[in-house]
Amino acid sequence: MGILSRLTRHKEAGAEDDAIVREGVERVIRLHPQLRLAAGFERRLSRAVRVSLRHLNEMIGKLPTARKASRETWSADPCIHAYFAAPDDVAQVSSRSEDLRRFFEENPGADEAFAVLGMVILERSTLGAKQEGEMVRTDAVRTTVSFTDHQIRICGCTDSGLRREIVLRMLEQLVLEGLSRITASAAQRDALEQERALLKTRLQLLERQGVGMGQVVGGAASADPAERVRLKTQIEENAQHLAKLGLRSEALQQELEQISEVLDDPAAHMDVTIRRVRLDAMNVVVDETSSAPAHVLDLPVARVPALPGKFRGFDLIRFARRDLLPVPRMADQANHPLI
Repeated sequence: MGILSRLTRHKEAGAEDDAIVREGVERVIRLHPQLRLAAGFERRLSRAVRVSLRHLNEMIGKLPTARKASRETWSADPCIHAYFAAPDDVAQVSSRSEDLRRFFEENPGADEAFAVLGMVILERSTLGAKQEGEMVRTDAVRTTVSFTDHQIRICGCTDSGLRREIVLRMLEQLVLEGLSRITASAAQRDALEQERALLKTRLQLLERQGVGMGQVVGGAASADPAERVRLKTQIEENAQHLAKLGLRSEALQQELEQISEVLDDPAAHMDVTIRRVRLDAMNVVVDETSSAPAHVLDLPVARVPALPGKFRGFDLIRFARRDLLPVPRMADQANHPLI
């Protein structure tokens, strides 16, 4: 019976894996519908999507469970305390999310939402008081950490459902990277074809020099053999570059391959790391050797090489429906934005 149970669970897990792979392929096609016309698109994409999902699931699986975000947990949870400047900010920031409100509207039976809280992490160096042994220095350099631009975009009914959606959104980001490569190739093709047309036109003009009245009166410059050779060489190089891009009739197949290549190597295009930092109650970084009261925070940070300079911290939270502020109160608070 135990063996049968294990086999059943294995079969169910395999079916679930196949289901999310199919959904992943559909997400790719949704972003580039023409790929359906490419030969063997489903087989190629399924293989690449499965590779990406394996890597992305491993990354997201390392994230801590969703933490409750509320006025009460602001004092009890060091992370919530660090993310928000004051207890009331938790509900104010969360209630401004249109995606969170839409989630509760579309899920009337849900008492809470599991969501991704995205933030910009800012570090500043300032002068302040610092305990050094029995002495207190007032001119010590301190590093403070603050969290701004709070955004809640992705919501789910459960922790596992939320993680599944995060993985699929990350898969979409990889597809966008593949699409950017396709756009670059198309632009390169257009530039090469324009250059080729100009070079051919110039060569024709050069070859016609000395023909007609030019040869009779000597008013036109004689044809330059060296220039003609140089132009022919440039045209040949241009043709070689175009050949590498392939024929336009093959473009769709190449686009399928470009997107699949990105999906085959997700680690090169996306990364989530855990940044460990020790903060006191005022969000001042505390050295590991210090005996001052502090809490260790493990902050997930997302890095997307395709978006240079875009590093955003994020965390998984649970937000209760009852803590959602009414719209009239949100309108009143619009005149008092959070810093």
